[in-house]
Amino acid sequence: MGRYIVKRMLSIIPVFLLATLFTTGMIHLSPVDPAEAYLAAAHIQPTDEILAQKRSEFGLDQPFYMQYLHTIEKVIHLDFGKSYMSNQPVLNEVIYRIPATIQLALTSLLIAICVSIPLGFFSGMRKNGIVDHVSRLISFLGASIPTFVLGYLLIFFFSVKLDLLPVEGVGTWEHLILPSVTLAVPLIATYTRLLRSSVGEALQEPFVQYARIRGLKERSIMFKHVLRIAISPMLTGLGVNLGKLLTGTIIVEAVFSWPGFGRFFIEAIFNRDLPVIQFYVLMAACIFILSSLIVDLLQLIIDPRISRKEGRQS
Repeated sequence: MGRYIVKRMLSIIPVFLLATLFTTGMIHLSPVDPAEAYLAAAHIQPTDEILAQKRSEFGLDQPFYMQYLHTIEKVIHLDFGKSYMSNQPVLNEVIYRIPATIQLALTSLLIAICVSIPLGFFSGMRKNGIVDHVSRLISFLGASIPTFVLGYLLIFFFSVKLDLLPVEGVGTWEHLILPSVTLAVPLIATYTRLLRSSVGEALQEPFVQYARIRGLKERSIMFKHVLRIAISPMLTGLGVNLGKLLTGTIIVEAVFSWPGFGRFFIEAIFNRDLPVIQFYVLMAACIFILSSLIVDLLQLIIDPRISRKEGRQS
């Protein structure tokens, strides 16, 4: 197990290098000149002399490989440049806004897990039953309705018509309900389908029949054996969706005026704030890398088949 953890940790390095290479290449592939974008944000009339000075200041007059190495050095020292709009370090801007995004993402994830695990588990145990039909209906609706449409529908019914919940902003737990449910519904659809399918496959495994022959209680078989094996694909989906949650709250934050990093990123796109955009891309890559690593380690602990396989390889 120790060798497996070290191997997975080392596999992060090339992915990180590719992510920094991509963020550096964004400047060269983008039609926007960073020097011109900076001067436009600062409301400074660009001249050839000022543009040349800013390009030299940003290191744009250096060869690409030098810019790439300089980017890696800055990232290692947690220096992501300054925002063109606020003229403040990007890291400080993100630290100020990211707690709201994390709160929204974790609340959505908690709702999705609490709903999808019992729904997917019991629908997999009793296919074509009432719970199974309800879960398939929820999965169909959750997968087919776009997030922004769902958000506006929830606002229309619960805020405009019923006047039960606030439309936008933060402050109380009531402000958190609509945006977190909007984010959670697509996850519930995905996790419910995954768990339903996994439970159905696990019930066909020989170990289930063997456990019944041994006289184990059905409850013990279902919760200690079947659920433990069936939840593994759901963990894989969790690793992917955790990164999507933290980086994909952009639309929901815009719909509900949630003061998180996603809303800040939208403003950066409109204002051509390249340091913020570069940081967002790099942060997204790092979140996906770390979430995948955490999920792999959880699967190694939960699923005995993976543990035995890694044990034989080591």
